[in-house]
Amino acid sequence: GQPDFDVPAPIKQAAKDAIDRGHNAYTLTQGIPELRVKIAATIQKRFPGQDRQVMITSGTSGGFLLALACTVNPGDEVVILDPYFVMYPHLVTLTGGTAVYVDTYPHFDLDVNRVRAALTPRTKLILVNSPANPTGRVYSRQALRELAELARERNILLLSDEIYSAFLYDGSFTSPAEFNEDVLVLDGFSKTYGMTGWRLGYAHGPRRVLQEMIKLQQFTFVCAPSMVQWAGVEAWDFDVSGIVAEYRRKRDRVYQGLKDRFELEKSEGAFYLFPRAPWGSGTEFVTEAIKHDLLIIPGNVFSRRDTHFRISYAADERTLDRGIEILNRLAENI
Repeated sequence: GQPDFDVPAPIKQAAKDAIDRGHNAYTLTQGIPELRVKIAATIQKRFPGQDRQVMITSGTSGGFLLALACTVNPGDEVVILDPYFVMYPHLVTLTGGTAVYVDTYPHFDLDVNRVRAALTPRTKLILVNSPANPTGRVYSRQALRELAELARERNILLLSDEIYSAFLYDGSFTSPAEFNEDVLVLDGFSKTYGMTGWRLGYAHGPRRVLQEMIKLQQFTFVCAPSMVQWAGVEAWDFDVSGIVAEYRRKRDRVYQGLKDRFELEKSEGAFYLFPRAPWGSGTEFVTEAIKHDLLIIPGNVFSRRDTHFRISYAADERTLDRGIEILNRLAENI
């Protein structure tokens, strides 16, 4: 999940300037007003009429921990779409919950009927990630609407992980929060601006949930790094369309290079492809790839199945071309 571009110069400069101006102490737990106001203004335009509170988190992962710790009780069930980001089931376990998996193979689409069938009286939360890691799938607007309406109908919290929302290649972004004001959204700056090591995320959603997350952050993370929050003020207005266009080209390069020998869906967002292993299990195929100095991740890291593997195309063209060549060569060795 590491972008291959550096933090843009104006954002780095904003962090340096913040340090030089003495912004090195704790901030308000919920984040500096200058950043929260910017984010809130954008959110109010996207979700008119909704009362959505905003808080700054210590990375999106930090936001996840706060959200689950504040909502999941021992024995509660959390619905997770499979494949999933590796962290999800472990955070559910950490907070005492039970992960309930909804299979999305073979095309990784969101089937709301499958989600509905997985709900029980113990279901506390549904977790959705679009664009998705590891598949790059972007769920349809209609499916996300139906999911949001289902969550509202059953009084279940829907948590939407939108960390890849900027990396969209074949359409416009849809948040399920458009259709249900009680959806809790987690997003951040790591992927969009290459700030993975800076730990800056944000959450927005129903006030009653955010207030509890703010309380817990006060006694855990305390606040996101102060100078990074000031850099976030600069980042919020930075145009990343050129970066996204470059990643679209990377996606096309890898997909076109592999589609004739691999069973794979063309990703619509994020920066991943999730092909089916052409022989053996995902782990067996990845083991062989590593022997050829190619690092890919077996699908069982992200799934209860071990049939696929994840490719990140966040790399330069030379590396991508070399990876394509090795994968095609390995695919022929059936």
